[in-house]
Amino acid sequence: MSAPRSPHPTIGFVDEYCQLFEGLFPQVRSYEAFKHLHLGMMSDIKRKSLPAIARAVGLENHQSLHHFLSESPWVASQLCQKRLDVILKILDGRSLILLLDETGDCKKGKSTDYVKRQYIGNVGKTENGIVAVTAYGLFQGMLLPLSFEVYKPRERLKEGDKYLSKPQIAAVMIRQLQEMGFRFELVLADSLYGEAQTNFVNVLEELKLPYILAIRSNHAVWLPEEQEVFAEPWQSFKRTFSNGTTETRYRQEIIYGQRHHQKRYWLLTTDPETLPENSTSYVMAAAPEIKLDEIGDSYGFRTWIEYGLKQSKDALGWADFRVTHYEQIEKWWEIVMSAFLMVSLFADVFNDTCPLAHQQFAQHPWWDNQGGWKNLLNNVRLIIQPLISWNLLKRWLEVFPISALRKGFEQLTSKMETFCCPLVRKLLKRSDFLFS
Repeated sequence: MSAPRSPHPTIGFVDEYCQLFEGLFPQVRSYEAFKHLHLGMMSDIKRKSLPAIARAVGLENHQSLHHFLSESPWVASQLCQKRLDVILKILDGRSLILLLDETGDCKKGKSTDYVKRQYIGNVGKTENGIVAVTAYGLFQGMLLPLSFEVYKPRERLKEGDKYLSKPQIAAVMIRQLQEMGFRFELVLADSLYGEAQTNFVNVLEELKLPYILAIRSNHAVWLPEEQEVFAEPWQSFKRTFSNGTTETRYRQEIIYGQRHHQKRYWLLTTDPETLPENSTSYVMAAAPEIKLDEIGDSYGFRTWIEYGLKQSKDALGWADFRVTHYEQIEKWWEIVMSAFLMVSLFADVFNDTCPLAHQQFAQHPWWDNQGGWKNLLNNVRLIIQPLISWNLLKRWLEVFPISALRKGFEQLTSKMETFCCPLVRKLLKRSDFLFS
């Protein structure tokens, strides 16, 4: 019996990252499709449809990508487990800030699993669509994608499904992540979760997890008849943003009857006179380790998940799937999470060295030396740009054979092979991890 062929390469740093997961794909063609989807999702093509990705990565058609999502016998949960193992190895016992939220996407008709008319946050109204609860970790300024779970409306449950509300889904996710070994120094979420006392808040308190949760302005707390709700005077504080800039904000403590030092309530705003809706938040904080002046900054980290969701949606194609069965949608979403992680791993916080070759890449006039996720994506897109451009242009050489053009692109793309992620290379040297 002949040995299986080696997988076709894409570009160095993508191949090296995907090698961390190669054992999940015993079929060479499946592993190649896995790499091609990572390359295509990172590219700057506007719509991440399978035909568009196939053209960008140099395939004749998109059939192999479709087969990978619909027929190939790999399991999304195993890819998720391996990806989370990678993150745990990187964290090495260090804790995260846990960011929870839900994301919705409009979908026409009723053929797609778990689609119904429901509130879709990114359009701000009730539409026909699909919703997922997502969890991201924030570590020293960099987002790490953790997990997601689709929300299954009662009306769309399949045989064997169990209905869970979104707060219940989030609570299950937290338990699962903790059981895997993740440690959380703070949990942040919006008022959907802050108002779910039984299904979410009680779980956080049972697990002894500090939290700052948004609540509604009419949040209710049971009080003895003789006690009342009152507000302390406004206090100003400095809100510090991720780029180092500051802005004056205001906070007011709301006291329900008597002040409880383990759980306090705050009104945070940019203007105490007008309380602008888009910059005013009511929050419930049970985080004794966080100092008073840090409450505003700590709650502000919640905007990171909105940032993360926007990037995965707009840049990586979270909502661009054209499949209807959830098993296939789950695979698509899991590869988006994996592509997100691949970009995150280039952050300085995870790499204590910078290869000399990278100094030359940084001379590109469009190179971005800032450290945010979007800045890292910009740079890896510059690295894959010659390969993607060549794949889109090479058909013209069948019409106008220009050998110098072909040779030039080959030389340029070969230069990109020296770009790498030092952290990934370090992980690849750990045989105990690769074959675990």
